[in-house]
Amino acid sequence: MQGNEAAMTKMMAGMNVQATGDIDRDFVAMMAPHHQGAIDMCVAFLPYAQNPQLKRLCQEIIVTQQQEIAAMFLAIGKDLPPSTPAPTR
Repeated sequence: MQGNEAAMTKMMAGMNVQATGDIDRDFVAMMAPHHQGAIDMCVAFLPYAQNPQLKRLCQEIIVTQQQEIAAMFLAIGKDLPPSTPAPTR
């Protein structure tokens, strides 16, 4: 699945951050791409998903990971990223 590989590559690149010494900001800088990677992988997976349980799990992952990214950004006073549209499949 090509979209899955792209999501992994993007996530790994995003997590490769230079430490600033601000442990809170460094944590968010590494965790946000990790969470976004899960979202991107689910978005790539959903159009091809056969298993209803996995489809539902990915739909839940998209929502919860977006909420967690928002919570982390708010905790450090960073602007919120754009959200991913809710999957309809």
